[in-house]
Amino acid sequence: MIAAIKPAGTNTRGLLAYLYGRGTHDEHFDPHIVASFAMLGMPDPGRDENATLTELARYLDEPVRLRNGEFGKPVTDHVWHCPVRAAPEDRYLSDAEWAEIAQRIVQAAGIAPAGDDLGCRWIAVRHADDHIHLLATTVREDGRRPKLHDSGLRVGDTCREIEKDYGLRRLKKGDRTGARRPTQGEMHKAERLGWQQPSPEWLQDRIRAAIPHVTGAEEFIAYLEASGIEVQVRRGPSGDLLGYAAGRPGDVNEAGEQIYHPGSKISPDLSLPKIKARLESSQPEEHPTARRNHPSTPWHQATDALDTLHTDIANDSHAQAHITALGELLEATAQTAPAHLQAELQAASKAFARAQRSQIRAEDRAAHALRRAARDIVHTATGPDGSALAALIAALVWATIIAARWHEAKNHAHQADAARQTVQHLQTAADHALAPTLTELTARPPRDQARRVLASDVRAAVPGHAERILTDPAWPALATVLADAEARGHQPHQLLKEAVAQRELTTARQPVRVLIARIQHTGRNPVANRLAEAARLKSTMAGSIPAQQARNGQPPAVTTLPPQQSHRPSR
Repeated sequence: MIAAIKPAGTNTRGLLAYLYGRGTHDEHFDPHIVASFAMLGMPDPGRDENATLTELARYLDEPVRLRNGEFGKPVTDHVWHCPVRAAPEDRYLSDAEWAEIAQRIVQAAGIAPAGDDLGCRWIAVRHADDHIHLLATTVREDGRRPKLHDSGLRVGDTCREIEKDYGLRRLKKGDRTGARRPTQGEMHKAERLGWQQPSPEWLQDRIRAAIPHVTGAEEFIAYLEASGIEVQVRRGPSGDLLGYAAGRPGDVNEAGEQIYHPGSKISPDLSLPKIKARLESSQPEEHPTARRNHPSTPWHQATDALDTLHTDIANDSHAQAHITALGELLEATAQTAPAHLQAELQAASKAFARAQRSQIRAEDRAAHALRRAARDIVHTATGPDGSALAALIAALVWATIIAARWHEAKNHAHQADAARQTVQHLQTAADHALAPTLTELTARPPRDQARRVLASDVRAAVPGHAERILTDPAWPALATVLADAEARGHQPHQLLKEAVAQRELTTARQPVRVLIARIQHTGRNPVANRLAEAARLKSTMAGSIPAQQARNGQPPAVTTLPPQQSHRPSR
């Protein structure tokens, strides 16, 4: 059951006209009052042919008129409106049941507290089977205004109790971090103009898409404007950027003026202060040559950054920062992935937007590696190769599972559910991303003898999952990956143990595919040759050490090469 308190209105008669009218699509049937502050003597235009909407409005507005006559400043924002809707699968509720529900909600909101005879005047109008509308005028009988602060939270809690008491669909408790739902007017406008999304949703998607591309607030505003979004900014006397509002081109009011939505109203995490904090956190101090020492592609670097996620969530503020940055990395991956993967990755990014925010304050600087990886990905001209992308998506699956577990542990029901939905989209994308690689690997399996030795490595390294792995149709492809890695100097047994330590396989839907992606990532580079490295060091030091020893009157030292590592017979 959803109770959606609307912004305060000014026209009681106008709202009554809507409630007792036919509706925008003739969907209103038999409008009538099912409950009110005083049923006796209440004029109901739906049941009494002599009652009028004007009479009912005057009856509800009486305390407002009395207060405005006594005080100098008139009350104008006095119309409280709250539709209450049951879920489509809920059973039919009688008028008597809706009356009880209405009474509980106005009590919880503070409109008519229990046992208070001087509360506000209110009515509950039913004009459809699945919902009612609560209308109240927010001046009490004693002339005071009601205390409505946090009424939405109290009403939400009451709805959860009503669902339990009446056997209705149970919804999750709200936490004030969800994005604003589009109004009916915004949805009808989108339908009328042929838009697939109402303006707030359309803007939210494009603002999130901009974040990985920019490094500061001014650049963020410029990027939005270059993307065709109408932007209105607020600056201080010094010219500093203080806030922004965004508008969809073509979304205008009756006067033809552009409609703008403040960033914080589009979504709680898209206010300018929060965006600035995230952008600033992705610019850590770093030695100028540090990045040159890591020749990996941005997709490999992103996978490496995700590898530390499970160790970075012990601290709540760090965990929230990493989960927020994970959403930015998902968005960046969706933007740069091949066309056949974009639909699932975009759906994953959109679903994860709800999992990115909670009431826990993020320490944004803790997640600079993930944010830097996201920015590197969107600024890379060339696309990822198949194995790098498959490894990254596999790492994203595991990171999202970790995020879902953290939200579950913190009782963040909405966020945990969003993360689970994201996992489903990512798993589908992972299957598609790995398919070409599986085909190529399966076409060149190692010889039977080599495969038997590799099977022994699997049994020794992951005994609890060995039979599941060795009977999987993708096992020949994994054997090829292990053989390739061994040819580069890696030990298959060690690679398997490292892979399982990084990503447990109990919850893996297809553990062989997880291992293929993981081992292709970790075993992609050859192991350094110790003999060659020792020889290089010897030649580098030969010109300096003997000369220094000669100056000190010492005999030259003898360099002993390390013994060569033993290798198994060739595959």
